[in-house]
Amino acid sequence: MDIDPETIEVAIEVDASGLRCPEPLMLVRNKIMDMQSGEVIKVIATDPSTSWDFPNFCKFLKHEMVLSKTDGMPFLYWIRKK
Repeated sequence: MDIDPETIEVAIEVDASGLRCPEPLMLVRNKIMDMQSGEVIKVIATDPSTSWDFPNFCKFLKHEMVLSKTDGMPFLYWIRKK
C-alpha cells in the first residue's frame, strides 16, 4: 500500500537543501527534540548521504520513517517522532 504524502499531517517542515553531512541530520535532530511524540517532520534534502543517515537515525532512536522519496532530487522524508 502506497502512502500519499498529501495525507500526512506535517507539524514541521525543514528544508536542508544545499547542506552537507552531518548538517541535515543535526538540523532534524534538533527540531525533533522540540516536537511532541507522534508529530511528523518533513525533510527536504539534497545530500545523497541522507538516504542512509535518516533511516539509521530512525532505527537507532526508534522514530518512524513514515515515507521517504529518494528516487530523484530533492530527497524527501517524513519522520514521526517516537
